[in-house]
Amino acid sequence: MKNNSTKITAFILIAILICACNAVKRVPDGKNLLVKNNIVVNGKNTNDENASNQLYQKPNGTLLGYKLRLNLYNLANLNPDSTYQAKFKNNPGLYERQAKLLSAKQVDRLGQSFLYKGIHEFLKNTGEPPVIIDTARTKKSLQRLKFYYFNNGYFNVSTDYTIDSIARKKAHINYIITTGPGYILDTIRTKILTPALDSLYKTNTEPSFLKSGNQYKTTDFEEEKNRITTYYRNHGAYFFQPTYVTFDIDTIGKKNKADVTLIINNNNIQERDSSRTEPFKLYKISDVNIYTDYSPANSKSKINDSTTYNNFNLYSYKKLKYKPRAITDAIFINKGSTYSDTRTTLSSRYLNNLKIFNYPSIQYEVDKRDSTAQSLIANVYLTPRKKYSFGATLDVTHSNIQDFGIGASISQTIRNVFNRAETLEISARANIGSSKDMANPNNNFFNVSEYGLDLKLNFPRILLPFGTEKIIPKRMIPYTSITSGFSKQQNIGLDKENFTGGISYNWSPKRYNTAKLELLNAQYVRNLNPNNYFNVYTSSYDELNGIGKDYNTVPTNWGEEAEQQAQKNLTIPTGTTNFTNEVLTGQTALKPGDPQYKDVESIEERRVRLTENDFILATSYTFTKTTKKDLADNTFYQFKTKIESAGTLLSAISSIAKLEKNANGNYSIFNLEYSEYLKTEFDYIKHWDFGKEKVLAVRSFFGIAVPFGNSNYIPFSRSYYSGGSNDNRAWQPYSLGPGSTNALNDFNEANMKIALSAEFRFKIFGDVKGALFADAGNIWNVFDNVIDDKARFNNLNDLDEIALGSGFGLRYDLSFFVIRLDLGFKTYNPAHDEGDRWFKEYNFGHSVLNFGINYPF
Repeated sequence: MKNNSTKITAFILIAILICACNAVKRVPDGKNLLVKNNIVVNGKNTNDENASNQLYQKPNGTLLGYKLRLNLYNLANLNPDSTYQAKFKNNPGLYERQAKLLSAKQVDRLGQSFLYKGIHEFLKNTGEPPVIIDTARTKKSLQRLKFYYFNNGYFNVSTDYTIDSIARKKAHINYIITTGPGYILDTIRTKILTPALDSLYKTNTEPSFLKSGNQYKTTDFEEEKNRITTYYRNHGAYFFQPTYVTFDIDTIGKKNKADVTLIINNNNIQERDSSRTEPFKLYKISDVNIYTDYSPANSKSKINDSTTYNNFNLYSYKKLKYKPRAITDAIFINKGSTYSDTRTTLSSRYLNNLKIFNYPSIQYEVDKRDSTAQSLIANVYLTPRKKYSFGATLDVTHSNIQDFGIGASISQTIRNVFNRAETLEISARANIGSSKDMANPNNNFFNVSEYGLDLKLNFPRILLPFGTEKIIPKRMIPYTSITSGFSKQQNIGLDKENFTGGISYNWSPKRYNTAKLELLNAQYVRNLNPNNYFNVYTSSYDELNGIGKDYNTVPTNWGEEAEQQAQKNLTIPTGTTNFTNEVLTGQTALKPGDPQYKDVESIEERRVRLTENDFILATSYTFTKTTKKDLADNTFYQFKTKIESAGTLLSAISSIAKLEKNANGNYSIFNLEYSEYLKTEFDYIKHWDFGKEKVLAVRSFFGIAVPFGNSNYIPFSRSYYSGGSNDNRAWQPYSLGPGSTNALNDFNEANMKIALSAEFRFKIFGDVKGALFADAGNIWNVFDNVIDDKARFNNLNDLDEIALGSGFGLRYDLSFFVIRLDLGFKTYNPAHDEGDRWFKEYNFGHSVLNFGINYPF
């Protein structure tokens, strides 16, 4: 009976799949499912994405060639209510029997349940109805194709279509395009009626989009309209609009060529029931009026306070609360200057960047005092934000350190602190979390905690004792940030206190470029519980303890009790410290050339490095360039580079002051050796949009930090790690490398990193997206005191230690952020012996599931 049930179930499932895979199940008789569109241009198929976008009907979407959404739709019962009612009509008495067993109300409600109705609604909404060929839409598509090719210079284009049946109720549409010869621009002339605009046109050095010899393209004419309009409106032509630019295209007597005349008529002025034309005027700014506390409620109230500063007029309905320069520095519209759209835009951006006003309104009116009517008054309306604003957040987090965390923060923002548009941000945060990687002797779920306090003071200018206007003009919207912070971590590694502070300068050299100079970035990390090291870094302890079982000769290193000595486990921290000292001072049988001696030496080197307190005083410069215009832009690149120098200033001061070095031969401050290193990074991201929500994204990263002078290693907080949801997704965070080591330590880090990633993203259905990815990279030690040769990068041959992970992922797009799941497989693992690295662990047992927020790059 059991076997029969299994067979029946299998048969039903197979029948359902066969039924669902019938793509024409819901295609009416006499109609055809659209399987493919072929655009045939001059006898050859074309894959022109822009041409394809002209079509009104496109085949049902596929996932890796399978029409998933269509088949889901075919699984659905489109009329589940009727089907439920028909069950009772076809079986008299069934309703009464079920009503006695349940109740009439419950029987009726059962018809609305997920089993009878909800599942079909889900399949119908998630799926996609069959695209049935509609000849009316086909003809409209053909007309759009004709316009598309006409707008690209094929003035004699002809079109037709055929429908080819390829199977029962399935067909292709062939759009047949005969373009004829493309027309070339020949002579280009201008006819500009306003003399002032004609002179401006002749002095414009920007290249025209219309060039003799180019093929006609309507988009070039639109671009030329916008170019001319932008130029005129930036040179005083306040009333000029793109509609004043027209073109006369003459092909008479020309063979596949067209003469172009650019025509700009005079200004058309509408006056009540009549209109007149006059030459355009070029306007200058006669006054700049700034209303510092404007609102619709007080717009008709009396001005109570005013002042004039550098030819700017500042007005306030109440008492003026700002130093005039704080406002005027943000405005690029000057008295006596020519009207310019660019200056207006820059002023709006800068004022908005102050973060003390709502988005500003800048309006112009003709100055009636000017008899020539060629002057404008600029009125800048500013609506202040509240001086104090309070914020609070509660977050559920996941990070490289915490598997699960709950964080809360409160913040207070104080605007216009010193009446010069400064903002002070004060925030406090607390976090508790759970991590399986941390020492947890009491086996508590929440074994991680952190709290901290941060201060940030922003100045809307470069804060230096000398002027920087010639180097960083105010059009670059510069600002200065002074920050300080304190945080304390408990049960995170060795328990830490972290003190930070610094001053940085930020500006935008161009519209999509940003620069940041951290003049001083100070960090002091104090380890509160260094004796806990081997409880946290258990891999290091296991290795040291294994060596101790063979070579320890001091019984008390196992402990004071006889039972402890019988187990032969080094006590923490006394036993581990004593045994390490005994090995390195020659009190055991191990000699410097022995492999176990080198292992102990390496373990001790890392323990010292990770338990020492760190003081870092660094200066860095970061430059970022991107072509991304907005969040919807999927064809762009981003380049980011950073160079950081730490300790150099302190070493220079120490050398000049002829300070004495300590016993290690290093300089120290407050008995603490500071870090000295040079670090540089390069990060490049590129996206290609292939249409239909298919995007290829790639990322490359290289970073290296070289210790010198006062240091022979890089602090843990400034080193690199590999693995994790935003890196090589086939490995857990800190579990890849360094080099060909098999992640011997619990938190593996190094001072050089290479990372390469590629990801192909595509739509599955609705807001659910998919991705196929490959991640390559690793970390290595270089120019530091690490002695393990497997962890070091010695020459280019070590590039064969670059690990490769590949896999697939799902994304759910919530518009404001993306929830991401990625499953990574170890494709090439350099930790294995050469010749045994490919696909050694390419299975679900060794796969890594990553959860992330937003795309990794």
